[in-house]
Amino acid sequence: MSAVNDTKFNSTVFLLNGIPGLEDVHLWISIPFCLIYVISIAGNSVILFIIKTDASLHEPMYIFLSMLAVTDLGLSIATMPTILGIYLFNSRGISLNACFAQLFFVHSLSKMESSVLLLMAFDRFIAICNPLRYASILTPPRIVKMGLVAVLRSVAVILPLPILLTRFRYCQDNVLSHSYCLHQDVMKVTCSDISVNSIYGLFVKVFTVGLDLFLIFLSYVMIVKTVLSVASHKECLRALNTCVSHLCAVVLFYVSDIGLTLIHRFGNSSTHLLQIILGYVYLLVPPLMNPIVYSMKSKYLCERIIRAFVK
Repeated sequence: MSAVNDTKFNSTVFLLNGIPGLEDVHLWISIPFCLIYVISIAGNSVILFIIKTDASLHEPMYIFLSMLAVTDLGLSIATMPTILGIYLFNSRGISLNACFAQLFFVHSLSKMESSVLLLMAFDRFIAICNPLRYASILTPPRIVKMGLVAVLRSVAVILPLPILLTRFRYCQDNVLSHSYCLHQDVMKVTCSDISVNSIYGLFVKVFTVGLDLFLIFLSYVMIVKTVLSVASHKECLRALNTCVSHLCAVVLFYVSDIGLTLIHRFGNSSTHLLQIILGYVYLLVPPLMNPIVYSMKSKYLCERIIRAFVK
């Protein structure tokens, strides 16, 4: 009997969803998705290439930017097969193991991005509040250790999620809300008790996103306090201007992340379309906009990119 149950468990297939009611125009909808992926992958790859090949950009701020580009590339690659598969080929089915693997990478990379945004806030805090010790505090070995801690924390807190999901039996209509697998979406289609997953998922959200956002807020409180106390109006604007790109990245990431979490926990059928749209914003907009915003706001980086392609 156990062997029969295991076979049934392993053969479970989830059905992913596009935008409901627009199935007839999926091919047309695939065009903007393809453009988003091309721009995201190309933009982040260019950022990585320029930072790697230009020794003058081997500074803490640009090293953290390269970490952000790596996580954005990972998020794009992790979701691209299923999203484009639905809109280009109407391929909705995904096996249990593939779904668990995708949600592990999506969630771990998302938490990694949150950690990198915190590190970038710490970089701005040191650069503005303690500029004389900037180089001695953010040394290359220390930056590597900070990056490793961010990776290890993300993997450690997310790894239990797919493991916990393997305990469940999926005996309902296994239709998911999104075009990719999310933990909060998958656990809704099980007929088992999900209280452990729900509590642990809330703990992970508070311990990672909640804690990181709180520390980022504290960093900017200290930055504003320092700038207002020691700088003239012109110097104040100049110092705060160095934080604009990071603030844009923070707003893009955390607003969609927190909004999607709240809708999954407290939403109903009337918020289903908003949930789908926020899901796309959450995973597609930050990788698309981050390289654009940083390239436009960093004159030095923009010059290096232009110089690399226009001789």
